[in-house]
Amino acid sequence: MTSKKKNTINEPSEVYETTPKVETTSEELHPVLVKLLEKSIKEHQDGKVFSHEEARQIIKSKFPFLK
Repeated sequence: MTSKKKNTINEPSEVYETTPKVETTSEELHPVLVKLLEKSIKEHQDGKVFSHEEARQIIKSKFPFLK
């Protein structure tokens, strides 16, 4: 690799001539995501959750060929 060639893996924004979205912050959430998070929190508060072991047992009963 010569010094004139750019490493396209490390610099994909230059190859595709794109600019990163700097104006978007991690605090801005899509309204659908907010509703899903609220629903998930409500289900957790209502006790509609499974432990890890319970989930494994359910999956094993539905899919016995999985190990």
